[in-house]
Amino acid sequence: MESAVVTILGSGTIVPSLRRGPCSILLEAAGQALLFDIGPGTMRRLLEAGKTIGEIDLLLISHIHPDHSGELASLLFAAKYPEAYRRRKPLTLIGARGLQGLYDALRVAYGDWLVLPEPLFSLRELADRTPDAFVSGDLLIRSRPVAHIAGSIGYRVETPAGLSVAYSGDTDLCEGLVELARGADLFLCECSLPDEMKVEGHLTPSEAGQAASRAGAKRLVLTHFYPECDGADIAAQCRKTWKGPLTLAEDLMRIGI
Repeated sequence: MESAVVTILGSGTIVPSLRRGPCSILLEAAGQALLFDIGPGTMRRLLEAGKTIGEIDLLLISHIHPDHSGELASLLFAAKYPEAYRRRKPLTLIGARGLQGLYDALRVAYGDWLVLPEPLFSLRELADRTPDAFVSGDLLIRSRPVAHIAGSIGYRVETPAGLSVAYSGDTDLCEGLVELARGADLFLCECSLPDEMKVEGHLTPSEAGQAASRAGAKRLVLTHFYPECDGADIAAQCRKTWKGPLTLAEDLMRIGI
C-alpha cells in the first residue's frame, strides 16, 4: 500500500519553549510535500528534518493567529534569495476566506520583497462557513470550519490508495472536527491544556479523545501543547475517552502511515 509520512515540526504554541516550537506539521504523500501552518521557527525545523522551503508544494494555513502563520512573510522573502537558493517550483498558499487580506497586508508592509513570479506562487481561499475541497495532483484535500475564531478551518488529505490524514488546527469540540476526522488513518489533533484548565476555543485531552472516538479515527496524535501540559498526565486524561493508538507529539517526530 502507498505510504505517507508526517513530521511534527512544532508541537507547541507561541509561548517560548526550548522543547516545543510553534505549530507546524509536514506531510509527504503522493509525491507532494504539504506544510500545515507556519509558526515562528518552522523554516529551521524543516532543515533539521532534512527539507528545504523550496521543496514545499502546498502551505495550508488553519487560521491567521501568529503561532500558525507568523513565519509566512519570512518564507516568501527567503524564496526570493539569490540564484543558488531561489525557488524553482510553484508554491500554493491555502487558507480560509481572509487569507488574501493577510497576504495583501504583508505586501503593504514589505512591498515587492514578498512577491514571487506568478508561475511560482498562487493563493487559494476556501470557504470559511461550509465544507470545501480541491484537488492537488493525486491528492484530494477537504476542509471544514472548526470552532476557534472566524476563518478557522481544519484539513483532511486523502490519497489515491485510500489513506487519510486529518489536521484539526485550533478548535473546540464541534461536529466539523468529528466529520473531518471520520475514519481517518491519522488524526492530528490540538490539545492545548489539561482537562482541569479548559479554555473556550481549544481542546483538552479528554475532549480530543472524545472527538477521535466519535469519528472512529484509527490513530490519534495530540499536539499544540501549552507548557502546562508538560506537567500533566495528558495520555491518562485522553484515555478517559479514547482507547485506540495514541501518540503525544514531540518536535521532529516522524510518523509513518
